[in-house]
Amino acid sequence: MYVLVWEFHVRPGAEAAFEELYGPAGGWVALFAGSPGYRGTELLRADAAPGRYLTIDRWESRRAYEAFRQGATARYRELDEAGEGLTEAEALVGEFTTRRP
Repeated sequence: MYVLVWEFHVRPGAEAAFEELYGPAGGWVALFAGSPGYRGTELLRADAAPGRYLTIDRWESRRAYEAFRQGATARYRELDEAGEGLTEAEALVGEFTTRRP
């Protein structure tokens, strides 16, 4: 499995809109769900740091994620721009792989 972890610092007052866009029924998950290699997303909110969030996106493989990115560039860009308006900072924490049992 291929996993991407992103960190976001959300603008004060934009938390609800951010959670709607990045949450389980949001635009990102809807976009990802159209790809057969997508395995799920978690949205985590930091308890001790208001406005700090992590997303954990799981894909069958790096190849599946890259195929998705090639086929969804316009919609990906639209969602990314919408998210930029809600955040003060965004950073890729890292890309990870898990071993299959």
